[in-house]
Amino acid sequence: MKSASSDRILSLIMAGGASETLGALTEARAEPALHIGGKFRLIDFPLSNLTNSELYNIGVLTQYMPRSLNDHIGVGKPWDLDRATGGVRLLQPYMGGMWGGWQSGNADAVRRNLDFIRNQGATDVLILAGDHMYLMDYRPMLRQHMERGSEATVGTRHITSPHDAFRYGMLVSDQEQRLLAFEEKPGRSRRSMSSMGIYVFDVNALADALISHPELNDFGRDVIPWFLERKARIHTYEYKGYWADVGTVQAYWEANMGLIADEPALNLYNRQWVVRTRSETQAAARIEPDSDVSDSLVSNGCRVGGTVRHSVLSPGVVVETGARVTNSVVLRNVHIGADAVVDRCVIDDDTVIGAGALVGHGEDEAPNRQLPDVLNTGLTLIGLDSHVPPGYKIGRNVQVHSRTGADGFPSEGEVVSGDIVGRDPRRRGEPTGV
Repeated sequence: MKSASSDRILSLIMAGGASETLGALTEARAEPALHIGGKFRLIDFPLSNLTNSELYNIGVLTQYMPRSLNDHIGVGKPWDLDRATGGVRLLQPYMGGMWGGWQSGNADAVRRNLDFIRNQGATDVLILAGDHMYLMDYRPMLRQHMERGSEATVGTRHITSPHDAFRYGMLVSDQEQRLLAFEEKPGRSRRSMSSMGIYVFDVNALADALISHPELNDFGRDVIPWFLERKARIHTYEYKGYWADVGTVQAYWEANMGLIADEPALNLYNRQWVVRTRSETQAAARIEPDSDVSDSLVSNGCRVGGTVRHSVLSPGVVVETGARVTNSVVLRNVHIGADAVVDRCVIDDDTVIGAGALVGHGEDEAPNRQLPDVLNTGLTLIGLDSHVPPGYKIGRNVQVHSRTGADGFPSEGEVVSGDIVGRDPRRRGEPTGV
């Protein structure tokens, strides 16, 4: 039986691509770099879980627009990962080498870093997604993996709605937690157990599979079914705590709103399991005399002179006198002008909402005409570094692309529900990193 000693475990965080179902929020950043809960980024959760689990040998595999992620992680000091031995390493993608071309999936990204994995001397590798929000001690899962001599262990959780099955790998295991069946992202499923995208692999078993079978490019779609078909020793480990995949605009908004519920789904105030982040140096939040703030998260550097209800304000947000923000997630350094009204919106970094503008306005909730599967619940999404003109009206289920200036809005003074404003900056050839 192998030991579950932390020096035998290498942890890899998959921090790769964009998400089309997050719309403008990933036009300029990788999903794990997305701000959440006011002061945090999504990558903070797996990094903090690892260090709280006393796992200090970590690689972060990046791919899509990694600049802000690289700047945020740096040498890992906020997570006590600036170490001479172990610590955190940023593993950047590359072309060529013995595998040629560009990487084509999360398992292929690991394949291209097998030399790094083997150089660490680890017996087992813990693989995590960089875009999930949860608090988990990984040590019980690792102990089970070692005690059972597993070649692979899949972290699992129950889902309550069959309509969510299309987003996850759905599976069946027996009373001994042996994996019996696995189906990646089915349209519908009667199964209620889903994969969390958390895996533990025996290093030799994983390396042999990836080297011998270059067609295995994705863990959920290819690797786990391949292990299962060959009757490998593969088990499941059920996690019963809160876990959120925020891979859609709606899920992202709900995860933020969950943090300000009467009984928050995730306890960010537990001093025994602290979520660490790279904090910006800003003054304390200022709540001005005529303001009205309730049921909200207000981060450092904010200045509130208006009304804020059931909303999350990230660092540096300004809400001017007479402005009203309700049921919204407002990211860094957004300026909301006097007498503006913002309702059921997600507003990305450095955006200006002009005085008297109405954003998330009216009763019409027609789905977005270009993104009907992404924006259909009444949420309006304003991309980063945009400027909504003073007095402008924007309906519901609207997407404003990143870096849309005031002159990029229609001259009529209104954007109707379900419309789109501006163009994706990636297709305009503009700078994209944030």
